[in-house]
Amino acid sequence: MGQTRLPFPLNIVRGVRRWATATAGALALTGGLLAAGPQASAAGLTQVTGFGTNPGNLSMYTYAPDALPADAPLVVALHGCTQSANDYYAHSGWPEFADAYGFALVLPQTSSANNANSCFNWFEPGDSGRDQGEALSVKQMVDKALALYGGDTRRVYITGLSAGGAMTANMLAAYPDVFAGGAIGSGMPARCASSLITAYTCMYSPPDKSPAQWGQSVRSAAPAGTTSWPRVAIWQGTADTTVRPANAAELRDQWTNVWGIGQTPSRTESLGGDTTLSVYDDASGRPAVEVYSVSGMRHGLAVDPGSGTEQCGSSGTYYLDTICSSYHTARFWGLDGWKEDGAE
Repeated sequence: MGQTRLPFPLNIVRGVRRWATATAGALALTGGLLAAGPQASAAGLTQVTGFGTNPGNLSMYTYAPDALPADAPLVVALHGCTQSANDYYAHSGWPEFADAYGFALVLPQTSSANNANSCFNWFEPGDSGRDQGEALSVKQMVDKALALYGGDTRRVYITGLSAGGAMTANMLAAYPDVFAGGAIGSGMPARCASSLITAYTCMYSPPDKSPAQWGQSVRSAAPAGTTSWPRVAIWQGTADTTVRPANAAELRDQWTNVWGIGQTPSRTESLGGDTTLSVYDDASGRPAVEVYSVSGMRHGLAVDPGSGTEQCGSSGTYYLDTICSSYHTARFWGLDGWKEDGAE
């Protein structure tokens, strides 16, 4: 690709357009959005430097509650396009559960120097593969945070929104030995794209591959001989016109195949916010993949502002008042009870 890496846009693009039209529209819309993006400087977030060679040219921010327990879990949270680490920190609800459950947060941040829309370059093989570019920078942040906070290497998780969600899927594929679980918000299957052109194809009309084909994309990205895989939550709005809902089905096919289980849910549940949860259990009967379909939700992260136990976050651009995705994801990963399940 050229020197200018074009965006994965968070702008709502109506309908499936040919690539040139979509690119021109995205570039026209992003100037004001980039200027409006907040910087990671709010109280509570700490910038960490010297975390490695940082080949992806990312910035590292962390949040840890007071009196963080020993061997605490670690959650990595990747912002979406035109956003920042502070934006995700302020709206997603993750700091609330870090305080409540006792774990640390890492919030990587990219910039317009890396990508015209400040998107993680999930569609660039040199940035999304194991030990390369941005992916390696995020891995180095994990190593640094575990050293800083004395975290549990067995309890490292990653989540992200949109381009951050797509990068999350790629990180789970590239580093299944690092991440115990992931949550992909309004994102695409791992290894779906390898260029800007195929990125737009994945967004609007993802390839209809077989589960085995999608699963092989993950297996080929992981270290040879990998047999243990992360548990994956998939969040998708049914009215999303930027990342089409078909992506959630392809993600389900991908990760259930990786786990060696079928694509028929073990059970379904109705949750608040007009959300349907489909659970896919592993051979032991434990949830391995969960798909959350939020009826009528547009492109963004599901939040539910309020003081209730299952509420979190604050609404804003691409933070949509429906259901607290961070609460349900944290519970899926077992973060709500990690101190009682044998960890010291």
